[in-house]
Amino acid sequence: MIVFESVEWANFLSTGNSANKVLLNKSQTTLIIGKNGEGKSTILDALCFSLFGKPFRNINKGQLVNSINQKKCLVTVEFTINKRKYKVIRGIKPNIFEIWCDGEMINQDAASRDYQKVLEQQILKLNYKTFTQVVILGSASFVPFMQLSSAQRRDVIEDILDIRIFSTMNQLLKEKAQETKDAIVRVENQIKNSKDKVESQQTIIKTINEAKTESINNILSKISANTAEILQAESQIEFIVSEINTLKASIASKEAITEDIDKAKSIKSKLLQKIETCEQHSEFFDEHDVCPSCNQDIAEEYKANIVKDLNEKMLDNNSKISELETILTNLNANLSKINKVVDQITDKNIELSTKNSTVTLLNKQNKELDSETQRVKSDTSNLDEEKTKLKDLAKDALDKIAEKNLLLEHRSMEEVASILLKDTGIKTAIIREYLPAMNKLINKYLQAMDAYIHFELDESFNEIVKSRYRDTFTYASFSEGEKMRIDLAILFTWRQIAKMKNSVNTNLLLLDEIFDSSLDTAGTDYFLNLMNQLGEHSNIFVISHKGDQLFDKFRSVVKFEKRNDFSIISP
Repeated sequence: MIVFESVEWANFLSTGNSANKVLLNKSQTTLIIGKNGEGKSTILDALCFSLFGKPFRNINKGQLVNSINQKKCLVTVEFTINKRKYKVIRGIKPNIFEIWCDGEMINQDAASRDYQKVLEQQILKLNYKTFTQVVILGSASFVPFMQLSSAQRRDVIEDILDIRIFSTMNQLLKEKAQETKDAIVRVENQIKNSKDKVESQQTIIKTINEAKTESINNILSKISANTAEILQAESQIEFIVSEINTLKASIASKEAITEDIDKAKSIKSKLLQKIETCEQHSEFFDEHDVCPSCNQDIAEEYKANIVKDLNEKMLDNNSKISELETILTNLNANLSKINKVVDQITDKNIELSTKNSTVTLLNKQNKELDSETQRVKSDTSNLDEEKTKLKDLAKDALDKIAEKNLLLEHRSMEEVASILLKDTGIKTAIIREYLPAMNKLINKYLQAMDAYIHFELDESFNEIVKSRYRDTFTYASFSEGEKMRIDLAILFTWRQIAKMKNSVNTNLLLLDEIFDSSLDTAGTDYFLNLMNQLGEHSNIFVISHKGDQLFDKFRSVVKFEKRNDFSIISP
């Protein structure tokens, strides 16, 4: 409960340097009297200004400073909440805003707007609108509950029922929902990016595998071709060996011919051998453009020189042989045949050597190709690295998907919570529970003020008013006095509901000029009787011009008057 204890002001409106102070918890009922312009209603502006930074009446902030002194405008209000003593000091010229708790000033490091939030949300737990609906009923710029818009009426009720927190929660939830939505979009983009990276990495691995397979197939194809060539060469080698053996056998059968050659003919034989040898060499170069041993091309110039040299030797030997021609005619014929066979054997040996070289080379290539095949098969370093990358990318994608699923769960819960926190959710359910009690109290207070109508607020806080004859009325159709009774009934109802909820429970009630125009004598008596029933913990202040009529109806009287153009409280 907020127990307002005092309010004090100086250089505020018509008040000068001599401060006016009113004890707010001294008497259960207090009448504030004075002539017009003597400062009776200043207490309303002082309270609202000190607590909320703006006056009750429609007055500019700059106009609050006393027009004569023009500086050191200062208002102080003291109150107690749960045995903790608070003091709020607010001033203009210089600007002052201080909140004290149990003799220590609350940290002012925050901005003034945040400092005001501390006062309203953490200490008072009420705002200006609720304060003016529950604590003050005035005739100046005050707008009664029934003249507020539907949204404004709802705001007041939410404050009184202490369910404004659901609106705050709903706003925070909307912000959180937007954050979740943004996070989902962000994660979805990340998932798409991760999937693209996974697909790209899979393509890289596929390319590596395909290249590896292609490389192995190419090697195997070369091995297969070499093997086929080796088999063919080996078959040819076998045939050549067979031919050589046959030729050697034919030479062996002719050996007896040479034994018959006379030693005298050996010279010619040697010469013939030389000639044959030269002929063989010459014939070799005529028949070969490539060296059978090294497989290199034989230069034409080199061949021509060799052949020329051979020819010169042959001419020289032929001149010597011609002398022995007659003797060795027959022998030369036989020798010629033998030489031809020898040439054939030589050719076959060369061919055999070439084939053997080919087989050796191909076998060597196959061995190297086999090694290359094993190397390619066993070389997985690059592939393993790319597979590791793929695994990491896949894990990242799965993590993002899990994060998205979690965000979707949060969004689902936020949607459920949003339904509950909307005006049609929890708040409406709570309001619906309290509406019967509200309507019952309103009608109770109306009857106490001799207003025998049935007044009811629906869930949209629109009024349903019926007379005892069940005629239907609206708030606007009543007289000012009847409207005042309704306004008072609603005010007392809000105070009672707030007290029940412990949301805006306070001792203070300020009523400005309610007796002066709207209430007749009977209405005044009914209200005074009702006012005295509010209990000992209530401190009611009534501002009125009818001091002579009401003087004896109140336990305490505060009189304002003007002295030297300054408003003061008369001793």
